[in-house]
Formats: sequence, structure tokens, C-alpha cells
Amino acid sequence: MLKKWIRWCLSKLYQVEIKGDEHLDEVGERVIVVANHSSFLDAVLLWAFLPIELTFAINTQIHKQWYVRLIKGMVHMFALDPVNPLSLRSLVRRLSEGGAVVIFPEGRITVTGALMKIYQGPGLVALKADAQILPVAIAGAMYTPFSRMRGKVRLRWFPRISLTIFPPKQLECDEAIRGRARREQAGKLLSDIMIETVFDAGNHDTTLFQRLLDARQTHGGGQIVVEDILRQPLNYNDLILRSLLLGEKLSQSTQAHERVGVLLPNMASCVVTFWALQAYARVPAMLNFTAGGAGLVAAAEVGQLKTVITARLFVEKAKLDDAVAALSGVVRIIYLEDLAKEIGLTQKIATLPISRIDALIKKKVSIQVKFDDAAVVLFTSGTEGLPKGVVLSHRNLLSNIQQVAARFDFTSKDVVLSTLPLFHSFGLTGCCLLPVLNGVKSFYYPTPLHYRVIPEVAYDINATVIFGTNTFLAGYGRVAHPYDFYSVRFVFAGAEKLQPEVRKLWEEKFGIRVFEGYGATECSPVVACNSPMDYRAGTVGRLMPGMEYQFEPVPGLDSGQRLHVKGPNVMNGYLLADHPGELVPPHSVFGRGWYDTGDIVTITDGFVSIEGRAKRFAKIGGEMISLAAVEAMCAGCWPEAEHVAMNFPDERKGEFIVVLTTATEVKRAQLSSWAREQGYAELQIPKSLLTASAIPLLGSGKVDYQAVKREIESRWQS
Repeated sequence: MLKKWIRWCLSKLYQVEIKGDEHLDEVGERVIVVANHSSFLDAVLLWAFLPIELTFAINTQIHKQWYVRLIKGMVHMFALDPVNPLSLRSLVRRLSEGGAVVIFPEGRITVTGALMKIYQGPGLVALKADAQILPVAIAGAMYTPFSRMRGKVRLRWFPRISLTIFPPKQLECDEAIRGRARREQAGKLLSDIMIETVFDAGNHDTTLFQRLLDARQTHGGGQIVVEDILRQPLNYNDLILRSLLLGEKLSQSTQAHERVGVLLPNMASCVVTFWALQAYARVPAMLNFTAGGAGLVAAAEVGQLKTVITARLFVEKAKLDDAVAALSGVVRIIYLEDLAKEIGLTQKIATLPISRIDALIKKKVSIQVKFDDAAVVLFTSGTEGLPKGVVLSHRNLLSNIQQVAARFDFTSKDVVLSTLPLFHSFGLTGCCLLPVLNGVKSFYYPTPLHYRVIPEVAYDINATVIFGTNTFLAGYGRVAHPYDFYSVRFVFAGAEKLQPEVRKLWEEKFGIRVFEGYGATECSPVVACNSPMDYRAGTVGRLMPGMEYQFEPVPGLDSGQRLHVKGPNVMNGYLLADHPGELVPPHSVFGRGWYDTGDIVTITDGFVSIEGRAKRFAKIGGEMISLAAVEAMCAGCWPEAEHVAMNFPDERKGEFIVVLTTATEVKRAQLSSWAREQGYAELQIPKSLLTASAIPLLGSGKVDYQAVKREIESRWQS
């Protein structure tokens, strides 16, 4: 009767929702129930709502507390010291008798909002007792005063709480492994289960704009989430109001589900435009303003755009008059300044009360959008031929955001310094969508190339999160004061390989560990990333939860295979110039839904190492030579410089390699001598080295290989 009464009270107070309870029918005789530990309510919730007899394994210190002694007669408990082998053996014996035991593998209530360290003990117990693992995800409880998140998230007395029950799993370890290695393997398997549980419990089957409304509900309308160099911060209420006002104007000249080009800088105006299009079910097509007139026209034609939104001030400041003139020949150009004049005081007053109530917003914007519909179109950098339009759905983007959030803790106290352009997937997901949907403030700076200014901005705004490429991080690291990044918790590197020298610079000068990741626009973009709990220097970390992979052998390669991936974050498909108006879904040798990354990788202990691009290999004398390895060799010889290797046809050996470098004094003999000492093969030494003041880059920060090739060819021929 007491249990029923408590369950009724919790249901009324927290509107508790139980999901996946059908999986309880799959539970065997022995099971360990594992759950994330988000508040003091967790044990009560599991006891009240799981319809099975539970024994709670409780830390020996907590077991001695007075409030625990009060409920001993009502709840089965087992005192457990997670680091004591004898205590673990007792638990194995208890499980061998049958029944269900609840363990919180973190051993403590989270103080970050994300999973904390997962202890190896519960996994080892599951192996020895031959017990199932029943994962349960608890959501919402960390927003109550019974959590330890005060000051980090907006607490309230009665938020909605959900319990998601997942199918029971059986841990499988290599029987040949014993001792410490077996414990570590069991702990890693359990950690993976917990991360997958947190990811799977997220709501990916919704839309971006609905998630924006949900984020306001969770974090409060007054939470500031957007600011730029104009220093006019926007909170959730401001962002949603402006999105509705602008979206209504844009809806008068566009159609529902139409792809609309966005040609704007990395500022609040771009963010508002993005959400305005989302509010009225238009699909933003983010245009690369560094691509030039021909590149913009090509992207507009591939995306079949009819309208492009830009701003006169931006066109003037960025000197894009010629590019916009070329673009105006194929699309209609709409300027934000003109729309702003059309939005009068009456419309603002009428929209203000509607913008504060979700039900009224949904009534005003009644267009139906499904989670698998297109949410955004991004264009590949165009390093090879015409650009491709990458169509990402709402589910793709939300899944990738949840995948990252399952490995990292972001709170409303964080501040993201957003310098990456929003036409690049790394910038859009990492610097815009992930922060705003998690209650995190983003400060937008219009260019990542101001190496001396950006460290000062980071210092001024107390930035805690920075996203960058190897090139940008190297530039900031060289000129920044050692205290400029004093407040930074996370630095993420992607889009290009993180050089050891840059990693070492940030560690030694700023005391900051750079988390290198790996992704592709087609994967929304994050595929793998190092994290505080799973870190290995020189790799790009472990695959995101929910992703599958397969290898395709590459003839001639002794190390590495071609990586194919599949998961909820993999794109809807391509828009291609030779398939006008047709969405071409991802497809590889492994079938529909698989994406061929084109990267040669190895995976050891779950950590992914990038050997190079399949197209960035030279075949010399019948041997496959990685151009990335050649660049790494040059970086070892001249660590302060940047290097790009390119391959060219050769009648005698098949191909030869030329390196473009920013090193001022280079000699092939010097590199050859150093390479032999380090054990590099003779075939890896480039035929020639050419110096340059700078390596050509795309707007996204990646190397512009076409420009590099043109420069080498022009100088080689001369």
C-alpha cells in the first residue's frame, strides 16, 4: 500500500512517464539494474515504478546514514564497497541466488549533468554471476532540488520525469582474458552500455524548432543563448520572438519545405534567420560566402534555390558585390535590412504574447513537419569538381547533438566561443545547434582568422568551450597570452588532423587538453571524438554511440582499411548536379544507408586512427604511400611550419610527391637525412619541396587542395 501511495504521489507531482516496460518480460532469473544517478529521487523512482522485487546495492558509508536505517524494513538493501573485492564477491553470491539488484555504476550523484566515472565492479559482478544487465535511463530528475546541479541548471520543484527501460543485455568478455585486463574490459563494456542508454533515451524523433521550444521550457526564457560582437545578447524569449517575426515575413515570399539560401556571417542575424526558416518549415541552405561568385551559383543550381537571404552591410564589408551580382542572375536576393523595415510595431506587439506560449506558437505555425524531413542543406567544400548538397534531417542533427552530449557535460554556465562559419557542419552543429538546444550561451565572432583578437575575446567573455581546426588552434596558440584561455574547459579540434606540436603547445602553454575528433558533413558531422573518459592522443577517439561501422579492404595497403559507417546521424542524401531535383540516399558496397567515408583508418581498443584519405595516397613503384604520413614526416622535421603533400603522375614510377611548406629554409637532403634517422621509407621522401608564405585554406579552415595543386603546378612548370 505504501509503494502504491508513493507511486501515485510521484505520478501526480512529476507526471512520471514509463517507457519500454515491455522489456521487463525479457528479464531472466538474475539481473543487475543499472541507471544513471541524477538525484536523490532515483532510487525511490526505481523502487516505486519498476514492477519487480528489487534489492538496492548501497555504498557502505551511505548505508550507515540514519535515513537509510529508517527504511530498511521496507526496502531490500545490500551494503557494497565498490573497491573492495570481498564486497563484490558477496554481491556475486547474492545474485547467484536469483533476483534483481539495483546498482548505480557511477557510485555518486552526478555534479556535471552527464555521466560520471563508471566503476568496473558492477560489470565484473555481472560476468561472474552470469547476470543480465537491465539499463534504465532517468531523465528530468536532475532539474529538481534533490539533485546536485544547483547553480548549473535551472532547478524547479516539479519537472517532468521519465524512466526509459531498455532490453536486458549480457556482457560478453574474452574468456582468455583474466585479472586486471578482464576487469577493465568488463568496465569498458558497462561504460559503453551506459553511454548508449543515455543516448538512446534522448528524443531524436522531433523537430529542431520543437526542441528549441523544449529547451526554453527546460532552461527558462530568460537564459541568454546568443551574443555577438555587437553585444546585444538574446535569451530564449528574444530568439523565438525574432524568429517568428522574421519567419512570417519570409513565409510570404517562399513556400513550405522550400530550400532557401542563407548568405550571412557568423553573427546573431544568421542564427535568427536559421531559426526563422525552421519555425515556418523552410529548409535553410547554408551558402559558403568564401566560394566566390561561380561557387555560389553552382551551389544555388545544385540546391535548386529560388531565394537567397543576405544583408547589404555584410555584402559591403565582405566585398561580395560581384559574387552577389552573379548570384542574382539565378535567384531572388532578399536583404534583411528591407525585411526589418517591414516589421512594424503593431506586428511586434501582436506577436509578443504568442511567442511566450508554445500552444499559441504551434497554432500560428501550423505547417506539419516530420522528424525525417530535411532540416538543412550544407554544401561540401568543392575541393573536387562541383559542390554536392548534403541534406540533413531533423533526426540526423538531433541524434548527433545527443551523441556528443552523451560523452560531454554541457551546462547553462558554459560559454561557447563560436568562430567557425555556420555554413560548415562543424560550426553549425558544434557552435550553434548544440549550445542553444542545451541552454548554453554562444558568442559569435565573424571570422576564425583573427589570431590575435580571438584569444582576447575568449578572455573577455570567459569562454569555456572552443571549437577549431588544427590551423586555427595553432594560430591562436602561438600569439595568445598564457592566461587568455584560463576559463576554458573543452577545446575540440576537427576538420583536419591535429598535429602533435599543436596538441603539445596547448598542453604546455595553457594546460588544456585538446579533444580531437573526426567527422563528415554527411554525418551531421561528428563520427568519433576523444572525451574525458575515453582519451588517447594521436587518435580521433571512439565512435559516437548508436553508430555501426564496417571495413572495406584496400589493395596495396598494409595498414588500415576504408571506413563505412551507418547510424541515425547519417544524412538523408545528396543533391547532385547530374541528378537535378532528386535526393540520392547514402549507399555503399555494404548497402543502402551506409556512408563511405573515403578514409583509411584503423581501430584499436575502440579508438579510431586516421591513416589518410583514400584519394590522398600516392602509388609509387607499386607501393601505396600516404600523403598524410608524408606531411607528418615533414612536420617532424620542421615542426613550426605547415605542410601539404600532393601527388602527380610520373611516367617512370607511376607518381611522385611534391610538398608545399611554409618553412622558410628547406632542403630535401635535410629531410632525407632526418627521415632515415626516424625510420621512414625512402619512397615517402618527396621529390621536391616548395616554400610558400601561407597554405591556401577554404572558409571552413580545411586545406584548399585545388588551390595547392594549382600553385604547385604553376611553379613546377615555370
